Amino acid sequence: MRIAKMKRALLNPGWRTRRALRSAAVLDEVVDSQVGMVPGLPPELRKRSADHLAELVLLAQSYRHYAAGWIDRRELEHRACAALDRMESRRGPRLGQLTERE
Repeated sequence: MRIAKMKRALLNPGWRTRRALRSAAVLDEVVDSQVGMVPGLPPELRKRSADHLAELVLLAQSYRHYAAGWIDRRELEHRACAALDRMESRRGPRLGQLTERE
């Protein structure tokens, strides 16, 4: 595998690597701050919220793969768009809509 033998500096300049790692860290912080609230949500929202947080975890991992030089910018963008599409497709009732029905 040719990419495994290339140095990271050839694939990504240092600032891109740092920015990707920082983006991954921010996504991790978002997930960490929100995951504790999932059990307290109504059942209709719990699964959707857990799925969204899982997508953010996968996206953070993709940023780490980009920083390591395992994937290129195009693949990172493709994975980010796919994650957003999956989150959009899982749109369900929102908290305000649940309270209106009750």
